[in-house]
Amino acid sequence: MKKTILIVFIVLNAIVLLGQIWPEGAPPFARIVNIIFLVATLAYFVSILGNKKSN
Repeated sequence: MKKTILIVFIVLNAIVLLGQIWPEGAPPFARIVNIIFLVATLAYFVSILGNKKSN
């Protein structure tokens, strides 16, 4: 499960990076992808930190 989540984050990160490097080539949904990526990574990192503290 963690591997699948990390693969999704890598793909989203690649789209976000492409939009930063080449803004004209970014897909029209790039803004939504940026927001989803930021919220998802924040939630993932918070959950990882929460799991570390409970162990």
